Amino acid sequence: MLHIYDSLSRQKRPFEPIRPKKVSLYVCGITVYDLCHVGHARSLLVFDTIVRVLRFLDYSVTYVRNITDIDDKIIQRALDNKEPWRDLVDRMIDAMHADEHALGLLPPNHEPLATDHIDGMLSLIQSLEKKGLAYQTESGDVCFSVEDYAEYGALSHRVLDELQAGARVVDQSGKRHPHDFVLWKHAKPDEPAWESPYGPGRPGWHIECSAMSTKHLGQPFDIHGGGMDLKFPHHENEIAQSQGACDKTYANYWMHSGLLTINGEKMSKSLGNFVTIRDALAEHEAEVIRYLMLASHYRSPVNYSTDQLDQAKASLKRLYIALRDVTCVEIPDEQLKASEWYQRFVEALFDDINVPEALAVLFALAKEVNRARDANPDELVTLASLLHQLGAVLGLLQQDPALFLKGQLPAGLDEATIESMLADRRLAREKKEWAKADSIRDELLEKGIEIEDRGNDTGWKVV
Repeated sequence: MLHIYDSLSRQKRPFEPIRPKKVSLYVCGITVYDLCHVGHARSLLVFDTIVRVLRFLDYSVTYVRNITDIDDKIIQRALDNKEPWRDLVDRMIDAMHADEHALGLLPPNHEPLATDHIDGMLSLIQSLEKKGLAYQTESGDVCFSVEDYAEYGALSHRVLDELQAGARVVDQSGKRHPHDFVLWKHAKPDEPAWESPYGPGRPGWHIECSAMSTKHLGQPFDIHGGGMDLKFPHHENEIAQSQGACDKTYANYWMHSGLLTINGEKMSKSLGNFVTIRDALAEHEAEVIRYLMLASHYRSPVNYSTDQLDQAKASLKRLYIALRDVTCVEIPDEQLKASEWYQRFVEALFDDINVPEALAVLFALAKEVNRARDANPDELVTLASLLHQLGAVLGLLQQDPALFLKGQLPAGLDEATIESMLADRRLAREKKEWAKADSIRDELLEKGIEIEDRGNDTGWKVV
């Protein structure tokens, strides 16, 4: 049985969806004021993999991931760029989708925009006001009263008086408590605004997720996900306003992905270590980035560095070498589930979606594939096909092994040149001109290309 670590109860719990074999999953998405960075990639790839795993385990998943398309940062960036805020948003959404496609992400079933759910947010705010959990300040903002919600702090496990203000806390003038958060923000002159019972304004950051998740999934829904940095204040505030308005559980399980550092430091433009997804993909294959993000348990931190990426690539090569020169076939479902390797793989995933342990099963299987080449060729295709099929569950091992093992070519070198040099080397070997053959081999190695003699055939790969 699948067990999931629930951040709210702080324990692994048997996963029991509201409807048998159907999963409702909401994940906090991107605020689209800039290009997505590798920190976003960590969360995106984690929940992409969780969706893949749940579907592999025969759950029907409704996956909702929102887009924050109105926010202080969006407004400021549009002003800085001297462009309409909607033009900035549309451009960044297109860029985000391009990055997600390049990473090989599955699209969510629903991708709601905050600005399409204003009415739902206002309805929630009015419910909170009627229950005495929201009030309007003299400045026109509407705030949630944390002191009037007895369970505030349940997710972050902090006492109210000890809580530190979150990253997006605004001007606190007129608030009853410093940790009260804005539900509706009164519009300043020339800012985007929507009409409301509280005057023209726009939603606060937290209220949008409550409105969008329940609109598409109902309340309660099964799983709410996001990065560890969202646990407080964002998710804490979501729980308070959603449960405060409706008097029932908001989400049954809370899943949080570990954070990402760059060479052991927090990513920051001021530190000069800010890496966009596009920057990362310009230097590394998407599958290598995926492997790096998944090689640590989803709740653990990940360090993004050249050394770690090189290790990820080397690990993937070991798996692809096992698949080289084998034509894989689709293993029928009944045969797949009867396999010892399937059972071991699923057992790892049942334990809080333990992808590192599932990867360990794939490496053990790869060893068996390599042994079968000589010792048991009759089982080679079956074992390799199992490896290929189980790898797909994690979004891995779906490339042509020969192409992956060749890798990205060094600058100034193309495949035609390499093949021409290899042809010259083969001719030299046929003429027993060993010094010339060795010279060509050494020249290719200096250029970053390692050749591999396999019987009468010669392959190559990028090193």
